[in-house]
Amino acid sequence: MPLGEHLREFRRRFILAGIGIIIGAIIGWYLYDDVFAALKAPFDTLQERGQLAELNFSAIAGSFDVKLRVAAFIGFVLASPWWIFQIWGFVNPALTSKERRATLWFVAAAVPLFAGGIYTAWTALPRVVGFLTMFTPEGTRNLITAEVYLKFVLQLLLAFGLAYLMPLFMVVLSFLGVVKGKTWLKGWRWAVIIILVFSAAITPTVGEISTMFLMAIPMAVLYLLAVGVSLLADRRIDKRRAKIDAELAGESTEK
Repeated sequence: MPLGEHLREFRRRFILAGIGIIIGAIIGWYLYDDVFAALKAPFDTLQERGQLAELNFSAIAGSFDVKLRVAAFIGFVLASPWWIFQIWGFVNPALTSKERRATLWFVAAAVPLFAGGIYTAWTALPRVVGFLTMFTPEGTRNLITAEVYLKFVLQLLLAFGLAYLMPLFMVVLSFLGVVKGKTWLKGWRWAVIIILVFSAAITPTVGEISTMFLMAIPMAVLYLLAVGVSLLADRRIDKRRAKIDAELAGESTEK
């Protein structure tokens, strides 16, 4: 496919994904109250423990801005099956029929992976908020703007959701022949370090080291599974190339 057609296809898939997210955001607008109450729950827990912590809006349009961001985030999550499918649709023309069937299973797994990453971060959120606010001096209170808190929470949730999707992209890149499985395997030490650092940043207390490993272990397992599938993809690609080379060599001999 020529470069121009690639760019047009990318634009088409990008627009379709954006439309899906917008539709999801409209739904998210009506779900805002319940979702915001859940996002604010860690602060309610702090107040129950006697810790002075409140969320506030620093601007006249602050509450409106927060509602837009929350609605957009909900739309992004709700539309995840749709925009993930658009990513697959973009790389689909470069795959053989067998590769299309194989990668379709991984695309189907992408939605639960993305949701699993968000859920993992969500379970850690109360501990993270509790730790980061425990250093407040006596006689003072945490008056945190809703905009700052929301940005922190959404970045946390999205980071984990996308992190759980990384194995999927590893496999896709291997099927496309862009990155070999051997390359992923050689980088396993760096992958483990990055996973541990990432998990430690989310659960920074020493007392929560068990939680850190509970987060790191699933990510490491997903990485290793992706490496295994990528190595199998390498074997298939090498066999196909060897077959093509043999056919070409046979044709040249006949000539």
